Amino acid sequence: MIRLPALLALAPLAACSGSAPPAAVQTEPGGAFTLTDTNGRTVTDRSLRGKPYAIFFGFARCPDVCPTALARLALLHKRLGPEATRLNTVFVSVDPEHDKPADIASFLSMFDVPAIGLTGTPAQLAAAEKAYRVYVERVPLPNGDYTIDHTARIMLFDRNGRYAGAMDAAAPEREAVAQLRRLIIA
Repeated sequence: MIRLPALLALAPLAACSGSAPPAAVQTEPGGAFTLTDTNGRTVTDRSLRGKPYAIFFGFARCPDVCPTALARLALLHKRLGPEATRLNTVFVSVDPEHDKPADIASFLSMFDVPAIGLTGTPAQLAAAEKAYRVYVERVPLPNGDYTIDHTARIMLFDRNGRYAGAMDAAAPEREAVAQLRRLIIA
């Protein structure tokens, strides 16, 4: 058994090992991406800067979580009134096989919220999912089709593209509106 004095004697040697300090690890969601909107235009993380934004990753055939999240965003958008124009809502599809730009536009049109719908190649989406810390798993169904398990979190970013937190899905409407107002004026 190594005793404390022996460990203390070795400590200066470890400090002189010459190895570089570990690289900083990004722990908060967010980062570089290049995707395509429903009109075929390129959208990057940098092009979203200038306005705070709420971003949600999902898919148009989602039976429950995605419509619920977008309906909540639509309600909060309405409650913000004129301030809502100072906030972008972004929906990123995690299903490039089914969600073409027209499908995303059709899905988003069901909600009374002006949203930027995004898609991309599988590689582009994988990079965005990784940067935003989004879990995505394709789950086969007995009929040969599939569904997608995914992170169901509305993430908030300030006007400079910095992570500002996540919305609490269970928060009362008044608190959620206040959270978005703080984001808008920050």
